[in-house]
Amino acid sequence: MSIQRAIGAKAAPEDFMAGYLDALALVERLHRLLLDVIKDEFERVGVLEINAVQALLLFNIGENEVTAGELKSRGYYQGSNVSYNLKKLVEMGYMHHERCEIDRRSVRVRLTPRGREIRAVVAGLFARHSEGLQERKVLDLAGLEEVTVMLRRVERFWSDQIRYIY
Repeated sequence: MSIQRAIGAKAAPEDFMAGYLDALALVERLHRLLLDVIKDEFERVGVLEINAVQALLLFNIGENEVTAGELKSRGYYQGSNVSYNLKKLVEMGYMHHERCEIDRRSVRVRLTPRGREIRAVVAGLFARHSEGLQERKVLDLAGLEEVTVMLRRVERFWSDQIRYIY
């Protein structure tokens, strides 16, 4: 069934539940695969001291200066070990950190030149993927937009579940 028809169609509860669980498993697998792809890229270029989660964290921070709390609230980074990874990235010289002038409990972080190099590796990987998806006709812009709209709807639904438990 096409996505367009599926939007308005009411599925049997057991069919919908099976489809929902399949989609959840796919999202989880895709996230793990993304981390594996990043890990393989770093092995290929000979950067072994940084893991895929840390590389993705550097990519998502980009040119911003943020706190750990902002990373979580903006959705850049999910996981309970954000503080650990930020600490390791600072220790390895990929990030600068400094106490916030307004709230001394808060630490702001930003990329060092070395961190920007790692970000550039990830950006290059994603650019190659973008080109490959189009060239091999895996996904076109319309399909990408459609998938993104659907995923944002699920994101909103889940966010509402957290905020307004009913």
